[in-house]
Amino acid sequence: MASIPVLRNFIAGTFSDSAELHDVTNPATGELLARSPLSTPADVERAIAAARGAQKAWARKPAIERAQHLRRIAARLREHAPRIARTITQEQGKILGLAEVEVSFTADYLDYMAEWARRLEGEIITSDRANEQIFLQRKPLGVVAGILPWNFPFFLIARKMAPALLTGNTIVIKPSEETPINCHAFTELLAQCELPAGVFNVVYGQGGSGAALAGHAGVDMVSFTGSVATGERIAAAAAPHITKLNLELGGKAPAIVLADADLELAVKAIRDSRIINTGQVCNCAERVYVQRKVADEFTARIAAAMAATRFGDPSPGRMWRWVR
Repeated sequence: MASIPVLRNFIAGTFSDSAELHDVTNPATGELLARSPLSTPADVERAIAAARGAQKAWARKPAIERAQHLRRIAARLREHAPRIARTITQEQGKILGLAEVEVSFTADYLDYMAEWARRLEGEIITSDRANEQIFLQRKPLGVVAGILPWNFPFFLIARKMAPALLTGNTIVIKPSEETPINCHAFTELLAQCELPAGVFNVVYGQGGSGAALAGHAGVDMVSFTGSVATGERIAAAAAPHITKLNLELGGKAPAIVLADADLELAVKAIRDSRIINTGQVCNCAERVYVQRKVADEFTARIAAAMAATRFGDPSPGRMWRWVR
């Protein structure tokens, strides 16, 4: 029997073991995939200290040098894209084709953010006073905490990390406890890219780890993607320190079908929107408003389209059709 991988926190450029672990399973099959740390408050404290200790030296580097690190990471991700995509499919449940897109887009996003190294510009502002000049410069905040969801777990590592690092900040990432394996794969590859120790750190765990990050005085900004309820709790935890927040929360996007709509097109678009990534996309259709004149026909068509949708284990050749 193959041994079960054990994930490790990544703090100050070093992988560290944890005493307490939890199981990570395949959501389609229940198969045990790995064991992931349940980080302690001390782990979070060490990660924040590492990020703060590395931040000033990182910020002093020219932006173009910071960008080169992002490009190296992007290149390494592309070299291992098939393996990472399979990992995402196993632990998160998206079909392999979409997982491959996620990995590719992640690498592209790192390269895209690297281009901004040439665009971190300031301003010279006209003053109302004689012999006075006003210069506006953009400076890093310091330490960023990136708290991730499970729906696009790999891309959102880069979505939090790349802009933070490019602009001279350091970061502590906390992935979802449901999808930590892809983050460990990302971190193993990043560790091969000569990024200075402490610039990028990872602590695993459940909600307590995220709460410890959000409420810590040593964190200058929290970037969170996830539910409204969790966003509210993060805002409350950050409030005592007036920590800056970037909250990307869930939506209830409507689709509207009027009487003169092309129903075939409407049904396909709404079905595709509803089932992409197993329905786990915050800006896809959550509600459908249909003009009464075509409501019955639309309802029959969308019901038939949904009934034809396959679900189950997304591994190639292992999905099945829903039978009513």
